[in-house]
Amino acid sequence: MVVTFKEENLITFKHLFLKDYDDDGGMENYAVYSQPDVYDHIDYILKQYDHLHNITVGNHEYEKNHPMMVCQEFYRNASIFPASETFDIDIEVITECFNVYPMDHPTSQESSPRFILHFKRMLSVKITFVLKSINLQTVRYRELPDCYDFHVIITFDNQVHSGRIKVNLENDVNVNECREWKVTGAPARNIHLTVLFDCLIMVTCIASFALCTRSVINGIQLQFEYTVYCKKECGNRVPWSDKLEFLNGWYILIIVSDVLTIIGSILKIEIQTKVLTSYDVCSIFLGTGTMFVWIGVIRYMGYFRKYNILILTMRAAFPNVIRFICCAGIIYMSYCFCGWIVLGPYHEKFRTLNTVSECLFSLINGDDMFATFQEMKRKSTLVWLFSRVYLYTFISLFIYMILNLFITIITDTYYRIKKQQLSGNLTSELHNFLSVCKDLPNSGMYRFDESKGFFLNGCITRCRKHEETLSSEA
Repeated sequence: MVVTFKEENLITFKHLFLKDYDDDGGMENYAVYSQPDVYDHIDYILKQYDHLHNITVGNHEYEKNHPMMVCQEFYRNASIFPASETFDIDIEVITECFNVYPMDHPTSQESSPRFILHFKRMLSVKITFVLKSINLQTVRYRELPDCYDFHVIITFDNQVHSGRIKVNLENDVNVNECREWKVTGAPARNIHLTVLFDCLIMVTCIASFALCTRSVINGIQLQFEYTVYCKKECGNRVPWSDKLEFLNGWYILIIVSDVLTIIGSILKIEIQTKVLTSYDVCSIFLGTGTMFVWIGVIRYMGYFRKYNILILTMRAAFPNVIRFICCAGIIYMSYCFCGWIVLGPYHEKFRTLNTVSECLFSLINGDDMFATFQEMKRKSTLVWLFSRVYLYTFISLFIYMILNLFITIITDTYYRIKKQQLSGNLTSELHNFLSVCKDLPNSGMYRFDESKGFFLNGCITRCRKHEETLSSEA
């Protein structure tokens, strides 16, 4: 409801304040081309603002402390003579503004008789004003409405000086708690049960956070003791792969999801009690926390052997996948920069680095290929030929080579893990160390001594005997 209210108000402002605005054409094609049209459009905005109460069908009001402001930006001095190919320009930018109060002046000449547009050196004209409104649709759901401040900015952009002044309307929205309210005809929604449920969720997440943090700390302590033992007793350095065995990634995922859920729940409670109106921030925290919770469910699938091999494959392939992505990312960025520099002036999808990256990522997935080829403008034969070579090489390289290599990495890891499970071969020194000790947890061989740590008694003795046996056989 919040997003819909913002979007529909933006459409409303475009139809109210932009002369002859058409939704089909959009803002990209909305422009003025003559001096009288510029004055007419500015006067139209002032008149519509002045008679807003009589024309709007919404509950829009003026901001008392913020009148409309009309500002013109232009070069200090500019003498331009295209016929003789000469010019004299001072690039210092001057800003000239005047205020328009509602129900006061209907036109720009009446509001400021000295307001003259310097078209030859004008950069832009910005008209800014603030309108207030209340989102009443939440009343139907027995929730208190929010109050909105719409900061409307209408820009006449003449920086290109091509004879076409583009017109754009932007809208910045601030959502605030209404100062006074009174709702009759229906009882207010009882939010106490919802807040109580949110508090229960927070308590559960705090307990989960504490338990998982304790487990992670114990694992790190155990890893340190194992590293010290291997260094002193065996003279071996523990590889990072064995060190990471002590760090449970699922616990870290749960800790992150708990933190996000706790923060999101706090914001949700404050929104429900009308203390805050940060809907987007709250949704990001709760949405990301929920995603991590559902990803954590995969952990329990690992108790089944057929599902466990998939989890082990993802974990084992992750380092190689990251290395592969880093290498492929360098090639990808090289194509992004090349497309942005060469094709940007001629293709809409290559105007910015962001759109270039989105376009190339779509091409990798086989989307929108024909349209990307067809939209290339043939204003320059050389660039058009370059675009064909550029697109064909990129598609061939990434689809037929890089993606297949990516699949091969995961496939090889899957078959390696499957072969290890069938053969029962141990894959690390840590597994060899643990395989020597066959005692059960209640055998008394795992007693903890604060002065010496966890690795004690029979397991250590047997490990030493095992190492001595291996060395004597060698």
